[in-house]
Amino acid sequence: MLELSNLYMFILASFLLCLAPGPDNIYVLTQGMTKSKKAALVTTLGLCTGLIIHTSAAAFGISVIFKTSEIAFNIVKFAGAAYLLYIAFQSFKYRNTPLDLSVQNSSNELKKLYIKGFFMNVLNPKVSIFFLAFLPQFVSPQNGSVPIQMIILGLVFMALTIIVFSSIGIAGNLLSAKLIQKPSIVKYMNIMTSFVLGGLAVKLALSQR
Repeated sequence: MLELSNLYMFILASFLLCLAPGPDNIYVLTQGMTKSKKAALVTTLGLCTGLIIHTSAAAFGISVIFKTSEIAFNIVKFAGAAYLLYIAFQSFKYRNTPLDLSVQNSSNELKKLYIKGFFMNVLNPKVSIFFLAFLPQFVSPQNGSVPIQMIILGLVFMALTIIVFSSIGIAGNLLSAKLIQKPSIVKYMNIMTSFVLGGLAVKLALSQR
């Protein structure tokens, strides 16, 4: 079992990390601002599903491959950057499309957002390396199975991420609820989203292990 002192420290550190501006929470914020609360929540769930993959990889040592192999790291890194650029292009391409919440909240659209969030997270090798470096600091062989402890911590991190990211998305939606009724504002929000995602793609492509 995990020591309570380690668990409390982990929760505090994880909460602060979730609040720190990054590709994932910025993306959730833009979804809340340009689409809907439901879109932000579904995107958050997609991103957090990706965390399950990274937690498992860290727990069972797969992330070591990304840390030791530059080729493997670069393949996943550039795939992730390309995917971000694709999403950025889509936002810019449809920048003049009027806002229609009935479409944005349709099951098909929400499914697409979930998948986008999942791949955004999974195709970022730095998340795997982060988990490999972060989680072991809060586990101890004396407290039982290390992989099990890391999986528990990963689930705690995922729960905190859902809470914080959902709050960010909802806050973004509430702040922009009146503004997005104006077509010109929606257009500029979509352009802003495309540039933010494009910038994140470049940052990921230039990142080092």
